[in-house]
Amino acid sequence: MNTICELLGIEKPILQGGMANITNGTFAAAVSNAGGLGIIASGGKNADQIREEITICRSLTDRPFGVNLMLMNPHSDALAQLVAALHVPVVTTGAGNPAKYIPMLKEAGVKVIPVVPSVGLARRMESLGVDAIIAEGTESGGHVGEMTTMALVPQIVDAVKIPVIAAGGIASGRQLVAAMALGAKGVQVGTCLLVSEECPIHINYKQAILNAKDIDTVVTGRSVGAPVRCLRNTMTKTYLDMEKQGTTTLELEKLTLGSMRKAVLDGDTQNGSVMAGQVAGMLKEIKPLNEILANLMNEANQLISGMTAW
Repeated sequence: MNTICELLGIEKPILQGGMANITNGTFAAAVSNAGGLGIIASGGKNADQIREEITICRSLTDRPFGVNLMLMNPHSDALAQLVAALHVPVVTTGAGNPAKYIPMLKEAGVKVIPVVPSVGLARRMESLGVDAIIAEGTESGGHVGEMTTMALVPQIVDAVKIPVIAAGGIASGRQLVAAMALGAKGVQVGTCLLVSEECPIHINYKQAILNAKDIDTVVTGRSVGAPVRCLRNTMTKTYLDMEKQGTTTLELEKLTLGSMRKAVLDGDTQNGSVMAGQVAGMLKEIKPLNEILANLMNEANQLISGMTAW
């Protein structure tokens, strides 16, 4: 059996990225029921809200699932305590160092898998006893680092002894096989799941992804140390122009205040933040989660069986 499947108790070595304001308990359960690992996003939510999402998820699936802790969330301490108390099977972490939470989570039997953008942080996390590493390249949507998946994954694989999961720029069986060739034991995907039937985002958001070309994503926030990849629109143009003019962080934050809600709930794809990875240009239709995950695995298996040495 695949290392990640065995570690997490899942059928397919595919994790769903924790996408703030999108991946709730209902959606995470649907991903888990499709054979992957569904993950509830905690970004922008407090412990009571996440407790409710965990309850919903458990009512809809008896399979493993996870919670993503965005460590910039001011409620992180309470959220970490909650997932430990509720013995959530898996926790992924992002936007910070989860070191202070790891002993408590491990003692509660929680598998801890941090998202990392560098070899140094991967080594640090391994020394603290995490179960696996998600090596996320800059191709991904949302908050990003600087290194590409192709360069980052093999370097982290060589640097640590625990399983590595590749993320960023993965939306097909071809890319899954490429991740395996780089040494990854599994993948985390996000953008390709946004265009699933079950995804709760506004149809305008889904359509914007389906309409996207290969060069239609852009990274905002580099000047203030908070790079975020989204689809180009009126908001990103304004933001980038303000960055060039040296606008203060406070003014930039005012521009993006509530921008995720505008896109996800209101369907305002011009003034909202339409977070998506560079693979958006590959996605052409809305499909059920079952079909998306099955297609990833089927295409990968067909490629592997048909490969010959050069």
